[in-house]
Amino acid sequence: MVNFTVDATIDSLDIILEKLEEMLGDKEFSPKTMMQIHIAIEELFVNIAHYAYPEDAPGKAEIVMDIDDDDVVTIIFKDNGQPYNPLAKEDPDVTLSAEERAIGGLGIFMAKKSLDSMEYEYVNNQNVLTIKKKFV
Repeated sequence: MVNFTVDATIDSLDIILEKLEEMLGDKEFSPKTMMQIHIAIEELFVNIAHYAYPEDAPGKAEIVMDIDDDDVVTIIFKDNGQPYNPLAKEDPDVTLSAEERAIGGLGIFMAKKSLDSMEYEYVNNQNVLTIKKKFV
């Protein structure tokens, strides 16, 4: 298990992805699976970086990563920012053209579709978002 804290800024995204690569070590996974988890991490962490804290008072995000014996990766994002449940937002209507569709929500939608599970809870004044992906 890997547990670390980063500044909740876009610049920290590279640190998170590097820690993921370190945790996975020399295991071989399909490029599709790697891309899916990278996109999900990027979309979810960028939301924390942009919206969890006021612009003039950036905060921190705690990241917990683990991989079990069945190659299921679990990543937990924790922040003390404004309470926000990304799962409460209705999925965008992807049958509409980009011009017809409401702005926002596509990144979370893509993350949900590429993961095996995504759960949110607000505990002890913290947003806790847990994602899981079986690596193949």
